[in-house]
Amino acid sequence: MSSTPAGHVARSTGRPHSETLRRAPSRTFLTTRDGVSIDAVYDPPAVVYDASAPPSLDLVFVIAHGFTGDADKPHVRRVVEAFTQYGAVVTFSFRGHGASGGHSTVGDREVLDLAAAVEWARGFGHGCVATVGFSMGGSVVLRHAALHGPGGPGREGRTEASTDAVVSVSAPARWYYRGTAPMRKLHWLVTRPEGRLVGRYGFHTRIHHREWDPVPLSPVEAVPQIAPTPLLIVHGDRDGYFPLDHPRMLAAAAGEQGELWIEGGMGHAEHAASDELLARIGRWAVARAG
Repeated sequence: MSSTPAGHVARSTGRPHSETLRRAPSRTFLTTRDGVSIDAVYDPPAVVYDASAPPSLDLVFVIAHGFTGDADKPHVRRVVEAFTQYGAVVTFSFRGHGASGGHSTVGDREVLDLAAAVEWARGFGHGCVATVGFSMGGSVVLRHAALHGPGGPGREGRTEASTDAVVSVSAPARWYYRGTAPMRKLHWLVTRPEGRLVGRYGFHTRIHHREWDPVPLSPVEAVPQIAPTPLLIVHGDRDGYFPLDHPRMLAAAAGEQGELWIEGGMGHAEHAASDELLARIGRWAVARAG
């Protein structure tokens, strides 16, 4: 992955001061390195916040939603509201989702969408970025951290598109998994013409018709390249999409650099993440990156 800017966005390398941080929400369209228009939203830290862990003025969360989500979906906005208790938040709609352009590649080129959002987030003056991804977004934050970090294949060091902490929730460890009924349905949705029609009109998600070529770096292959960036892997023990061998594979690949939380009674991704879990993730990010 090149260190070429991921999007036409403002840059900042300094650390923020409370009097210079923008306090109003902001919305814009970013342009990714491959020319896709991405709808992105900035929310400042909450005025009223969790007094046990007040927000870090230096920290911004960048949220990567799951497949068929977008920046305006209620379950994504709930995550945003939870994390504004601990810092500012940038969320965006992946390509093919919501108001963004392009077509979904189900986790491949979406790394460029996240890189553009991280660069934009730093442009608000925040010196620390925590990327938090759910399901497909969970695989994207892992690959993004590997490709844009100091341990990535290009060995280019940190850039404005790099993250300072990574949280992956309900992510797959490997591609082409079909071991559960929900994943077999998802593969039908993505690979069949009639499935893509259902995706477009039923889920408002435009899915690319071409198969991956080449097959992108898998999440489990990406994880060892994330170090020394702090990594948190979160997974529910009732996840109907990916069983527990997925987070355990990711944690084993991370070694001492990664932390694994298996959440009792939790299902899959944003819909299943409790307010209490989101608060714990927020405090973890403040401690690691903020």
